[in-house]
Amino acid sequence: MTTGVRRRMGVEERKQQLIGVALELFSHRSPDEVSIDEIATAAGISRPLVYHYFPGKQSLYEAALRRAADDLAARIVERHEGPLGGRLLRVMHRFFSFVDEHGPGFSALMRGGPAVGSTRTNAMIEEVRGAASDHLMAHLGVTDPPPRLRLVVRSWVSLAESTALIWLDGREIPRRELERQLVHDFVALVAVPAAYDPVMADVLARLLDGEPADGPFAELVGRMAALVPQAADLPGQRA
Repeated sequence: MTTGVRRRMGVEERKQQLIGVALELFSHRSPDEVSIDEIATAAGISRPLVYHYFPGKQSLYEAALRRAADDLAARIVERHEGPLGGRLLRVMHRFFSFVDEHGPGFSALMRGGPAVGSTRTNAMIEEVRGAASDHLMAHLGVTDPPPRLRLVVRSWVSLAESTALIWLDGREIPRRELERQLVHDFVALVAVPAAYDPVMADVLARLLDGEPADGPFAELVGRMAALVPQAADLPGQRA
């Protein structure tokens, strides 16, 4: 029987290993439930050696969060090709894949974990939110967004976050349905102010222009059109 020889890691390689181990543990349990001892055991090193590379759990948590934030930011990048509805649907699929893989860690991040109040943690979260908003504006072809559109885009990013958090609590609604629903939600958020704001009406027109009959935007329009006869029976709509 041969005995394996443990390879000595360099400083940066060891740090990256610890970040990966911590991120894996945080993905299955809330970060405040994971101890430094568990991280050390999973990494195959001693507790004091963990502190040699990171001053404490919060610094390791922030490093793991940085990697997760970079991963999430990369997943929301989408090529400017094809109908917008399909692009958003692909982004939502990758977003929910991230949420699915990092459930407890994602939940702790958005609801507050061991780094509550950390300026660096809050900055990372806002960085990802800002990147998501900027990417969406770019897909809309808007370089100087009006106030109502900025509000719609940031509201939608927040809606995606809160929807994912609620879904994680019980996963009661099929994930694919929620991905599509969120794409429909974006159109609805644009459509409401478009009803009385000509600038937003133009945004909505460009949003729907060129969408295929089998795309998510056209599907929503069809579903809403089917409700119009019912809307005519609402109080105040009768002749």
